[in-house]
Amino acid sequence: MPSKNKKMDRAGSVRTLKRVLSYIKKYRASVIASILLATVTVALTLYVPVLIGQAVDCILAPGQVDYQPLVQILWRIAIVVLITAAAQWLMNHINNQITYKVVKDIRTKAFNHLEVLPLSYLDRHPAGDVVSRIIADIDQFSEGLLLGFTQLFTGVMTILGTLLFMLSINPLITVVVVVITPVSFLVASFIAKRTFTMFQKQSEARGEMTSLIEESLGNLKVVQAFGHEAKSQEQFEAINRRMCNYSLRATFFSSITNPATRFVNGLVYAGVGTAGAYGVIRGFLTVGQLSSFLNYANQYTKPFNEISGVVTELQNALASASRVFALMDEPAIPEDAPDAVTLKDVSGKVSLEHVDFSYVPETSLIEDLNLQVKPGQRIALVGPTGCGKTTVINLLMRFYDVNSGAIQVDGNDIRKVTRGSLRGSYGMVLQETWLKSGTIRENIAYGRPDATLDQVIAAAKEAHAHSFIRRMPQGYDTVISEDGGNLSQGQKQLLCIARVMLCLPPMLILDEATSSIDTRTEILIQKAFSQMMEGRTSFIVAHRLSTIREADVILVMRDGHIIEQGTHEELLAKGGFYAELYNSQFAPA
Repeated sequence: MPSKNKKMDRAGSVRTLKRVLSYIKKYRASVIASILLATVTVALTLYVPVLIGQAVDCILAPGQVDYQPLVQILWRIAIVVLITAAAQWLMNHINNQITYKVVKDIRTKAFNHLEVLPLSYLDRHPAGDVVSRIIADIDQFSEGLLLGFTQLFTGVMTILGTLLFMLSINPLITVVVVVITPVSFLVASFIAKRTFTMFQKQSEARGEMTSLIEESLGNLKVVQAFGHEAKSQEQFEAINRRMCNYSLRATFFSSITNPATRFVNGLVYAGVGTAGAYGVIRGFLTVGQLSSFLNYANQYTKPFNEISGVVTELQNALASASRVFALMDEPAIPEDAPDAVTLKDVSGKVSLEHVDFSYVPETSLIEDLNLQVKPGQRIALVGPTGCGKTTVINLLMRFYDVNSGAIQVDGNDIRKVTRGSLRGSYGMVLQETWLKSGTIRENIAYGRPDATLDQVIAAAKEAHAHSFIRRMPQGYDTVISEDGGNLSQGQKQLLCIARVMLCLPPMLILDEATSSIDTRTEILIQKAFSQMMEGRTSFIVAHRLSTIREADVILVMRDGHIIEQGTHEELLAKGGFYAELYNSQFAPA
C-alpha cells in the first residue's frame, strides 16, 4: 500500500509539473532568452579556469615569469568576469519576470474560478483553507519556481559544460569524475521521493491552521463570551503539532542534501586531485592543466549541491501548486445555455412544481413542494429551524438547482434563464449582513454603482438609516471596516436594507431582515417594507410571527413540506401548527 501511495504521489507530481509548464509556455520567448543567457554565463564561467591554468603555466619557476602573456591573460579574465556578471544579472531579471508573471496568471485564474464555484464547494471547505490556497500556497510555489529558473538551468549547463571542458583537457581524468557522479543522482532521488509527501501534508496543515485562525478572529467575541479560549487553544496546538511534525520531517530529509552532496564533492575533488597528480608526475598533464581540472572539479560538483536543494524546493512548490490546481479543477457552475432566456419586465409570477431537493443525497430535505405565487403577492415562510425555509430561498435564487421538479418565473424554468437576469430580478436582505471595506455610500450603492448621492440619501431615508449616517464623522463618505466592524448589528442591517431600497427589483426576499433591529425601528422599517413591497412579489422568512401578519399567504413548513397555508387569521382559526407557534410566542407569562 505505501508503494502504491508513493506511485500516486509521483504521478501527481508529474501532472502538476506539466500544468506548471503549460503556464510557462506563454512566456517561451523569455524562457529562451534566459536559457541563452544561462549558456553564455556558464560558458564564460567555465572559460575562466582555462585562462587561470594558462596563467599558472606562465609562472615557470622563481624568477622565471613570462609577464607579457600573463598580463594579457589577466585582462581577458577581467573582461570575461564582467561580461559574465552582466549576463547573470540580466538572466536573473528575466527569471524574476517569468516567475511572477506565471504566479500572477495562476492566482488570477484561481480567484476567477473561485467566483464561479457553486456554493456547495464553499459549504464543504472552510474559508481559511481556500484563502490559504490562493495566498500562502501560491507564495510557496513562487519561491520554488524562482529557484528552479535561477539555479536549475545554470546547474545542468554547468555540469554538461564542465564535462566538455574536462574532456578537452584530459579524457582519462574526466572518466574518474563521471564514475563518481551517480552517487549524486542517488542522493537527489532519495530526497525527492521523501519530501513531496511531507511538504504536501505541511501545506494541508497550514490551510487548516489558517482556517482556524480566520474563524477564531472573525468570531472572537463569541469565543470569549462562551469561554471557549482554552478549547480553541487546544485545537490550535493540535494542528500546530501536526504541522511541526510534517515540517520537521520534510526539513530532515531536505537537510540531508547539503552534507550528502558535500561528501560527493569531496570524493570528486579527491579523485581528480589524485589522478591529476599522477598525470603531472608522468608528464602528460601540466601544473596549469591540473589547476584547471581542480577548478572544474569544484565547478562540476557545486551544481549537484544546488540542484539537490532546488529539487527539495520544487517538491515543496509542486505540493503547494497541487492544492491550488485542486481548487481550480473543482467543477464550476455550469454556464448559461446559449438559448437561455433573459428575464425582462418581470411581473413576479413564481411557481414551484413537485420540487425535490437535498444537500446530501442520503438525507432528504424538501419533497414534492408545490407553490403558486401570483404577481405582487407577499408570501411568508414560517416553521421551526431546519424545516427548509432558507433552502427555498436558495432554490429561488438558483444558488442550488432542484434535484427534480421545476421552479418557474413568469412561465420560464429558471434553469433555462440567465443567472444574471434571474438574480437581478430579486432584492435580498438577509439575517447575516455583508458589508465591504469602503465608504457608506459605496456600500449602499453596491448593486447600483452609478446611483447619485441624492438617490443614495433617499434610499437611506426610506430605510431609516439616514439619521445615524448623518452622525458619522464624514457622513456618507465615512469609511467602514470589512463587514462593518465599527457599526452595530442593527446599523449594518439598515445599510443592507437601504441597498435594496436603492435598486427596488420586481421581487424581494427578506430572510429575517429585521432580526437585529430594535422594536421601535422595526415598526418604521415595516412601514418602509410595506411601501417597498407594494406591487412586488415578496418572500418573507421570519421566526418572529408578528412581522408577517400582513402577508397575503403564510406557508407553514415542517420537514421540507408545506403543512398549512392561508392568511394569518385563517391559520389561527384552524388551530393547527401555526396557531401553536403563534401562541407560544404571545402566550401570557
